Amino acid sequence: MIAAEDLTALRREFHRFPETGFREDRTRARVAGILRDLGLEVHEGAGVVGVLKRGSGNRAIALRADMDALPIMETSNHDYVSENPGVMHACGHDGHMTMLLGAAARLATAGDFDGTVVFLFQPNEEHGLGAQAMIREGVLERFPFEEVYAIHNLPGIPTGHVLTRPGQICASESLFEIEVSGQGGHASMPQTGRDAITIGAEIVQALQTIVSRKLSPGAGVVVSVTEFLTDGQRNVLPGRAVLKGDVRARNREDREKTASLMAQIAEGIAAAHGVSASVSFDTEFIETVNAPGPTEAVVSAARRQGLHVTPDCDAMSFSEDFAHFSTAVPGCFLLLGNGHEAACAQPLHSSDYDFNDALLPVGAALWAQLVRDRLPVHAGHGNGPATGREKQT
Repeated sequence: MIAAEDLTALRREFHRFPETGFREDRTRARVAGILRDLGLEVHEGAGVVGVLKRGSGNRAIALRADMDALPIMETSNHDYVSENPGVMHACGHDGHMTMLLGAAARLATAGDFDGTVVFLFQPNEEHGLGAQAMIREGVLERFPFEEVYAIHNLPGIPTGHVLTRPGQICASESLFEIEVSGQGGHASMPQTGRDAITIGAEIVQALQTIVSRKLSPGAGVVVSVTEFLTDGQRNVLPGRAVLKGDVRARNREDREKTASLMAQIAEGIAAAHGVSASVSFDTEFIETVNAPGPTEAVVSAARRQGLHVTPDCDAMSFSEDFAHFSTAVPGCFLLLGNGHEAACAQPLHSSDYDFNDALLPVGAALWAQLVRDRLPVHAGHGNGPATGREKQT
């Protein structure tokens, strides 16, 4: 078992040396080295997979942590600030890795479970590409598991408070781009051209009717135009405008309907002005959906650990790459309170965010409890062969 102070030192080491998606070379090597030292079977690829077997049970579950940092300049003043300028762990992935390594140490030492635990250390969660990279490498076939779990910290919630829910828990994220092709001209003679900026502004306004008038109230869809780019100048009317933005949705049906309505609105307004518009809509993060059985298991394990649990929290508007794992295999994504004290409550992705080290042993213990619950050693069998066990759901 790794002592709490050692977990803190490890987490702060990860924090000092952050790496962005698919560039987690130092991080990957450090994680793999720790797992090997603990006696796990280790496989390196896009991410790191550690395999720990005990007894003769044929069930396997997976636990996932994310490894990547964000391209943010840290403004904190503690003594373990990022040594990679312009990159920082502003989402707590340093803590997620450390909690999972702490659980691996507990389980490797105690061995009080019967079956296989697959530890997934995933790259590039922030851009929604890491889980798919590991899946393409064959992680589901090479290390088959029946259930998959992931923890994410949540600032502003009491330390160790567990929040989860069955069904959809995180939204999808889709990125869109609308290009309006008009005719540029002189600012003093707008009638001689087809001003793309005016047409683009009309499209921006009309897109808001998707949520307010074309989807069911309470659908939870968010349509945000985040960039408006043109080729205009001080006295030049633009002939080209590009709108970029972000759509969040709670289910596939609303996501696909939003994409269709967006194309209809943009193309219709463009046609009314005698110009053309093209629309691209790419979904990087699909909706994260928790399966009932694994969610019940998380709630039970948390309560066994004496943690306060909200078993049916509100769905989150942010997105999570874990969705690609939990779509392939039944799973549960849970949130763990990072604390509501000032130092622990800075928002995720802020330049002064920091993970709460008091949460490290809590998360490690919760992971270990979940493994013991899902892969139990039956009375009289120790870590030896188990008989007559029915598959758990």
